[in-house]
Amino acid sequence: MERACPKPVAAGTCLAVCAPERSFPVERFLLAAGGAGANVAAMPATSRRTSVFTESLIREMTRVAQQHGAINLAQGFPDTDPPASLVAAAKAAMDAGRHQYAITWGSPELREALAAKLTRYSGLPVDPQRELVVTCGATEAMMVAMMTVCDPGDRVGLFSPFYENYNADAILTGATPVHVPLQPPGYGFDPAQLRAAFASGLKAFVLCNPSNPTGRVFTREELGQIAALAEEFDTFVITDEVYEHIVFDGRKHVTFVTLPGMAKRTLTCSSLSKTFSITGWRLGYVHAPAEIIAQARKVHDFLTVGAAAPLQHAVVTALGYGPEYYVQLAAEYAAQRDILCGYLDQTGLAYTRPEGAYFVMLDISPFGRASDIEFSHWMAREIGVAPVPGSSFFPEPENRFVRLNFAKRPTTLHAAGERLLRLKRG
Repeated sequence: MERACPKPVAAGTCLAVCAPERSFPVERFLLAAGGAGANVAAMPATSRRTSVFTESLIREMTRVAQQHGAINLAQGFPDTDPPASLVAAAKAAMDAGRHQYAITWGSPELREALAAKLTRYSGLPVDPQRELVVTCGATEAMMVAMMTVCDPGDRVGLFSPFYENYNADAILTGATPVHVPLQPPGYGFDPAQLRAAFASGLKAFVLCNPSNPTGRVFTREELGQIAALAEEFDTFVITDEVYEHIVFDGRKHVTFVTLPGMAKRTLTCSSLSKTFSITGWRLGYVHAPAEIIAQARKVHDFLTVGAAAPLQHAVVTALGYGPEYYVQLAAEYAAQRDILCGYLDQTGLAYTRPEGAYFVMLDISPFGRASDIEFSHWMAREIGVAPVPGSSFFPEPENRFVRLNFAKRPTTLHAAGERLLRLKRG
């Protein structure tokens, strides 16, 4: 028999609701395990928190792309190599015998280099000894930040659409996600809805800027509205700023911690993955006031112990690059954006032109498909380009969008673009 929810509640109010489409008869499990006569009551259940979200659709679509030989515009990683000097530094670190644990919260050299870089670009002093913890990518950084400031039962605000990890981070922490919609195609927010979310009693608010998946770069005025509400309602702000150097058309990324009054309540999360094309190195960090970092280091220590020691040493080289590196980085991504968007223009399909990051939200509603997941699988199989189903980024049923990424060589983007022309609406 199917396991029923012992305490039915109104839709959308329970974090432990069962997903009917994923329910699994206990007897079938026992038969598959060769234990048809086993005592069902003796089987412990897995945690409820894992029943309310799925595996990553982003990573799933990478597997689908491989299965069908499709060009992978789903998972957000570049297909270019890191700078040669950075690769050489990694080899040198390994040759020098840096194979054992670094200090749990980051090697002294890396924290010194990070602090210097953050100060150069924010204008704020950063104490490398007390205000930084190095993590296994921004993915762990966000989880560390969430677990550091939130308890089970707390409420965490985030814009929707959101990078899929944020919802899962809140649920794994035992917190309740509270979503504030960004309205397509411009992906702006309604100040009244934002205020209502803060007024509901948020312990923390998650801000991704530049935004994944929307490509929005929030203006100083918009960020000021968030900051004012955080101050009024005494709320932490957890920022994901991994795309800080990938902004287009003369826009400027505003580091949230630099806004008046925000230094005391902001946990800035970022990584070196996107800036230096080293997503597989898994190097990120959290920057916050010393009293917060003291707690974050404990969370990080018991989650992962530490990031890879030789790679920590190597990336110090990249953190010494001058401003021209970041200018060139943004220019290259702007050119790649224009290649992909040029092909999308020819399809006649609607999309939102990115202001930053390296993602495009494409409107597939003219195809009339009831499932964006089914459409994405069809697109990988028949068109030869793998996207991410947009429903991965929304809390409510939403099947109008897929996300494409343009962190690819021009040759890759031209090849993908020629295939995408098969989506052209006649």
